[in-house]
Amino acid sequence: MRHVMNPSEPAASPTPSPSTEEQAQPLAAPGLMRRLAAFTYEGVILFGVVMIAGYLFSTLTQQRHALQGQWGLRAFLFLVLGIYFVWFWSRGGQTVAMKAWHVRLVGMAGQPVSQARALCRYLLSWLWFVPALAAAWAAGLSSSAEIFGLMAVGVVAYALLARLHPQRQFWHDVVCGTRLIDWRPALPPKRSRDEH
Repeated sequence: MRHVMNPSEPAASPTPSPSTEEQAQPLAAPGLMRRLAAFTYEGVILFGVVMIAGYLFSTLTQQRHALQGQWGLRAFLFLVLGIYFVWFWSRGGQTVAMKAWHVRLVGMAGQPVSQARALCRYLLSWLWFVPALAAAWAAGLSSSAEIFGLMAVGVVAYALLARLHPQRQFWHDVVCGTRLIDWRPALPPKRSRDEH
């Protein structure tokens, strides 16, 4: 049955689609300091995630001693962190820290990231830490302060490698076909004085 419009009915106004809104925003990379600030904030949030996951693991396995089941705990935390990042990156492209710092993960053309691509990025993002941890192991370092210092140097060195990329992207993003972009929510249009 065909709908006949009543002249007294207001005409439906077209609403912009989210894809049009997304295409209007440029795909510029956020500054390196802002990305590192989001990285640090992510670490604070993940501290809570790791604590809860560790408690859950020790409860489920009835762990009696901190040294008992260390490899199982590490594997469990690796899985929990993977679920955390893949879920957020494939559903909106932002973790809580990324939202706070206006950073978003997208595909190379600005499209949303699939779960497979998000998983690839999670696995390759360990490049932030693995070289420093391998160097600490090779050097026989056992002091937490020395290992933490070496990891901090490794993180800064890896972040600075983004300066070698023409679009200032991290290398794990280049390999995964993803990119970090500046993403600020669109401001509502200003109302004119006549509308008040």
